[in-house]
Amino acid sequence: MKKKFSLLGLVLILVLSLVGCGSKASEEAEYDQATMEQYADTIITSFSNMSEENLDQFADMSDLELNLTLMQSGLPIEADDFKSMIDAWKAGIDECGTISDLGDYELTVKSSSATLTVPFKGETRDGDLEFTFDEKMNMDSITVNGHYGMAEILKKAGLNTVLGMGTVFVVLIFISFIISLFKFIPAIQNKFSKKPQAETKKETSAAAPAPAPVEVVPATDDSELIAVISAAIAASEGTSTDGFVVRSIKRRKSNKWS
Repeated sequence: MKKKFSLLGLVLILVLSLVGCGSKASEEAEYDQATMEQYADTIITSFSNMSEENLDQFADMSDLELNLTLMQSGLPIEADDFKSMIDAWKAGIDECGTISDLGDYELTVKSSSATLTVPFKGETRDGDLEFTFDEKMNMDSITVNGHYGMAEILKKAGLNTVLGMGTVFVVLIFISFIISLFKFIPAIQNKFSKKPQAETKKETSAAAPAPAPVEVVPATDDSELIAVISAAIAASEGTSTDGFVVRSIKRRKSNKWS
């Protein structure tokens, strides 16, 4: 009985293994490398023979017009993906120069996509062209990868390091400058807080009534007045001023003497 169960288990394992291999083989069979290479050759030839103005014309077309054009050409590419390919091709030309002398294609299959890679010789540097396809063999993107030597890689890495450190130092200096301005904040606050108090005092002093001016009446010299009056009385009585004494003088409101 145990032997039967063991044999049954082995049979199930073999069946599942065959089903897995068959499904994997069917998935790989969905990608026709020859057809994919034909699509890639069409893109390379078309882009190489087009000027930058012609490429810009495709980029300026509406999605509907571009989709109709691509359908007529037989290329399984969406309008948005085609415009992205144009941008990637321009960037690759700027990096590697004119592309020529293509090598052999190499297909790499993943679970839901496939990548077709072909080496090339460029005017300024060599590189690889990578074409990405989905599970329906629709072309999704193109990538231009330039080959750099060790010296160029180290130079580029050093430049990136210098730029990164320079950016960090600039930011730190700016932060330090901002922090140094904090010491002026209390003075500014005091300045704005004193200004309303000064205005309040000014308004209070302006509202207070001014004191009435005091008239100063100059004091008169009574001795001279007494002498004059005494002389007048002595003359009218026919006597001298020694015979009487003027003790007080009383002024009348009319300021006239009687």
